[in-house]
Amino acid sequence: MDNLLIISEPWITVIHLALVIIIGMIATTIIIALLRRILKKIDSLDEMLNAFIINAVKVICIILLVAIFLDALGVSIGTIVAVLGAAGAAVALALKDSLANVAGGLMILITQPFKKGDLINIGEYRGRVQSIDLFLTTLRTLNYQIITIPNGLVNTSIIMNESREELRRVDLTFNISYDSDVVKAKKIMREVCRKSDLIVDEKDPSIGVRSNDDSAVVLDLLAWCRTENYFKAEYYLLEEVKRAFDEEGIKIPYPHVVVQTETM
Repeated sequence: MDNLLIISEPWITVIHLALVIIIGMIATTIIIALLRRILKKIDSLDEMLNAFIINAVKVICIILLVAIFLDALGVSIGTIVAVLGAAGAAVALALKDSLANVAGGLMILITQPFKKGDLINIGEYRGRVQSIDLFLTTLRTLNYQIITIPNGLVNTSIIMNESREELRRVDLTFNISYDSDVVKAKKIMREVCRKSDLIVDEKDPSIGVRSNDDSAVVLDLLAWCRTENYFKAEYYLLEEVKRAFDEEGIKIPYPHVVVQTETM
């Protein structure tokens, strides 16, 4: 009987450990499923932050499961904490730059200065946000080049988001000759804006004389459009104002070079 008990004790330990793992995995699965359901109901939560929260909870659950497993083997919790603390300090020292990127990624996901699909400027780089993870932010430039920027750099840079507001202003200047009628030119520019659906009615365009240069009168055209129509509106105004000026006899000056020759 004693031999039977001695033989069975290791099997009891194995069964105990197996139950710990199975119950822990089932509990982790249930927790993640409930978390997904809760986060799905929060409409304002960015999908990147959503994924980060789920992954973070997974890691915490795994760490707890490992700690419980080691405790079942007889390893004291104090020893586990001490080992994890020493290992964490060594890893933090070795990966300080990477941790700065992780901290930057967390700040981006929490503060949300931009989201996937936004057109942004980070320093000298400009493009649409393709992805945001803990280490890198990936942009696609307007000519389809891919740029990856460490989040530590993103977090310390000045960011301009061109997609955050519903409306954007198209700022253009046009030069007309001093012989042309300024009032007529302004009327033509306003009519060009009025005829297009790309220019919104919520805000009137601002049109006026910016300056009187040496060879031209410089006119400002500041018109508002939906953010998604910005480039279409810009191209439309440049083309249609030029065409309308030509039709109405408004001259656009160009540089002239006068060559004088001396006769002997």
